[in-house]
Amino acid sequence: MTHYDVVIVGAGTSGSIIARRLADAGKKTLIVEAGGDNRRADVQDVGRLNQLWHGDADWDYFTVPQPHAADRRIHLPRGKVLGGSHSLNAAIWVRCAPADFDGWAAAGAEGWAWSDVEPVYRRIERWAGTPSPLRGTDGLLPVEENQPMHPVQESIIAAAVEEGLPLNSDYNGESIEGVSRQQVTIEDGDRVSTWDAYAQPAVSAGRLDVRTGAAVLRVVFDGTRATGIEVYGPDGSETITADEIVLSAGALGSAELLLRSGIGPAGDLEALGIPVVADLPVGENLHDHFLVPVIFGTEREVEPPQPHRSVTQSHWFWKSDPSLEVPDTQPITFSVPMLEPDMEPIPWGFSLMAGIISTKSRGTVKLASTDPADGLLIDPQVFADERDLQSMLASVEQCRRVGSRPALAEEWGAREVYPGPGVTGEALTNYVRERVITYHHQVGTCRMGTDARAVVDPTLRVRGITGLTVADASVMPTITTGNTNAPSAVIGEKAAEFLLAD
Repeated sequence: MTHYDVVIVGAGTSGSIIARRLADAGKKTLIVEAGGDNRRADVQDVGRLNQLWHGDADWDYFTVPQPHAADRRIHLPRGKVLGGSHSLNAAIWVRCAPADFDGWAAAGAEGWAWSDVEPVYRRIERWAGTPSPLRGTDGLLPVEENQPMHPVQESIIAAAVEEGLPLNSDYNGESIEGVSRQQVTIEDGDRVSTWDAYAQPAVSAGRLDVRTGAAVLRVVFDGTRATGIEVYGPDGSETITADEIVLSAGALGSAELLLRSGIGPAGDLEALGIPVVADLPVGENLHDHFLVPVIFGTEREVEPPQPHRSVTQSHWFWKSDPSLEVPDTQPITFSVPMLEPDMEPIPWGFSLMAGIISTKSRGTVKLASTDPADGLLIDPQVFADERDLQSMLASVEQCRRVGSRPALAEEWGAREVYPGPGVTGEALTNYVRERVITYHHQVGTCRMGTDARAVVDPTLRVRGITGLTVADASVMPTITTGNTNAPSAVIGEKAAEFLLAD
């Protein structure tokens, strides 16, 4: 049996970074991924991301029926492939607001204030845009402005400015607010995940081991010390041992592995007959960002999707209430009508996806049974907190106004099709409940902190357990103001620092 210094579960954003940093430091490291290779056309071309949903690269999770969202089961795409969800997303790079991290630190996550993480961002980035002392240029991960821009995207930006939003040339610079061209982790037209930028070169150099197609069943313990993982692959089940185990399987996957390993709410585990290793609130504090489509038809042709040009290229950050410290909304725009299967086809059009990013509702992740084939009971409690609904309604109304501005209404002949100009009041609220979808940003199920509701401490070690770290979006105490991929990269870098400090 091969023994490793460190075994990392999950080759996504955080896990790939940790693997590279440990391998560079001479640690004998294995990274285990349930999915397969990411060097495939539908992954490399960001414009094809929706083709990956429900396929072999998607864990294809669904929520339980959501009572505040028309009792719907909402699809939650998650990456089951090298690169993890960074191989399924739109590759958008958002550092988020300094207040997000300062809030973590103030709540007990010492070492996670903006002054702590801002240098980490600069270390990660290889920024190809306008030079700025605020941006990193020597990092491993390429970040550039999303281009070539679709003409309707330029008009969307112009319409947002007409609506009164400031034009922000670098939302990862001094201020996040305003409308911007997205910044993306793309180079030479191809997606670049942290697997591509960090881990794969170390594998090619022979410094890092990787195993794909291996589903991890549980963490193995000797008392309260993690000693290995049990994996199931084409050749059956086996145990891989290591001095340190790192879970980087995401807010859903890492929570599931802890629960199946006996770390979680004792009452829930005992009810399933799972021996309790540690009584911790794993699976609580689940939250996400959410979107609602506002779809417009046009009188003239909107150029159809082209290879290696993303269908989403702009977004904006806006406070629905000026008294808020940070924006609570982040609409994202698409150069195509993002129609649901039951919507009538539109010959030409575009979408302004209203979005909320300061989610107050909190949900849970629980095991359906002891059989991994039965999956998870995922309950984000969408719109359970009325404040989330009000923020989303404000964002929908703003998207309607932007679509009616001259840059779109006159230049393109834009007209609102969904929800439709006559949909107001209770009918609009019902539309929001019936159409809300995930922004693909689940967080919080293994919350970092120092209080009794924390699962991991500020160095990302599982409380009361030796040799076990969780490092991914699951550790976020509260969700960040924007796409969660970049903060997850920071979590990976800092986790590597903590592990090497030992």
